[in-house]
Amino acid sequence: MLLALSFGGLWITAVGLKAVAEDMGGVRSIPSLAMSLAWLGSGAGGLLMGRIAERYGIRWSVISGSSMMAVGLFISANATQPWHLYLGHGLFMGLIGNAGLNAPLMVYVSRWFDRRRGSALALISSGGYLAGFVWPTVFERSMAYFGWRGTMMGFAVFQFAMIVPFAIAFLRAPPDAGVTGTVSAQNGGKRTVFGWNANAVFALLAFASFLCCVTMSMPQQHMVAFCTDLGMSATLGAAMLSLLLGMGFFSRQAWGWVSDRIGGLMTALASSALQGIAISGFLFVQGEWSVFTVSIAFGFGFSALIPAYILTIRELYPLSEAHWRVPALMLLSGAGMATGGWLAGYLYDMHGYYAPAFLTGVAFNIANLALLFMLVVRQRAYAAGVR
Repeated sequence: MLLALSFGGLWITAVGLKAVAEDMGGVRSIPSLAMSLAWLGSGAGGLLMGRIAERYGIRWSVISGSSMMAVGLFISANATQPWHLYLGHGLFMGLIGNAGLNAPLMVYVSRWFDRRRGSALALISSGGYLAGFVWPTVFERSMAYFGWRGTMMGFAVFQFAMIVPFAIAFLRAPPDAGVTGTVSAQNGGKRTVFGWNANAVFALLAFASFLCCVTMSMPQQHMVAFCTDLGMSATLGAAMLSLLLGMGFFSRQAWGWVSDRIGGLMTALASSALQGIAISGFLFVQGEWSVFTVSIAFGFGFSALIPAYILTIRELYPLSEAHWRVPALMLLSGAGMATGGWLAGYLYDMHGYYAPAFLTGVAFNIANLALLFMLVVRQRAYAAGVR
């Protein structure tokens, strides 16, 4: 519920992309860049907020994050220049706002579970997609009456009034846990994973998360605009976005069950393959039913990726390192979300339609698949005794 509220603010600009762009000179790359900065800030700020939550407690990082989200929404709602949007989204909504909840809550929840950690991570990481399922249709109706500026200010007050009491009532210190992970010391104390340098493997995982999130963000951040370009109403476009993210929310629970049985890396590989197939479908859709079908497939495909990466880190590295490894990975995934959202808007402004953006998303997904496949092969070879 906390993440469903904090991520809600990030979807306002996605729903009102055309309206925001019209107020900023008719250029879609401006609101796209604002959303991208919010995603990037959420990832980068997690490095600091993860340490704050570790030292002072999760409750305070959540409350401060909600406060800054409210400030950022008010700044963006009163924007008259593009840099106002960038400041409100990137700094306040992202870097010191949503970052106080996103990565810290992932680490927090992972410390409460052992046997069903994959399912727990799937559920907590679904908060962002629950936001995407619930809020777009609400925001679309609100914008019809109050405009995108009024919607931002109203949601700023609402999320703060809900998050702070939840944080005070429910968040407490997690239980102590022993050191876990499969990092080993070999070759004179050199730490390894699968027989490779432990930090090198982590860097590959983080880069893989960047690649897949470039692809993931394109349909998410541009769905409403894409649907209206195909002749659909903004109301139907918001419903399609809710459908896509709602499918991500519900299917993520099934993926959590799968990841508890096959592990994080294999789950990420399977999810990436399905995401790549689904985004290819956006190159060919024309009518409502084709968009409907591809949106369901895409939601099912991408939904396992982020919790699978986090589960992989918790499987391979000690708990004592989770407070910085998880936010560092989410920084790369947030950078991917930022890059994909902005890149889709930029390519649209260049070509006047979304096909070049989706084709670029396919290319990034192929690169992600190749990297994950290499890691899975190495993991299995190492388990079989091949050094």
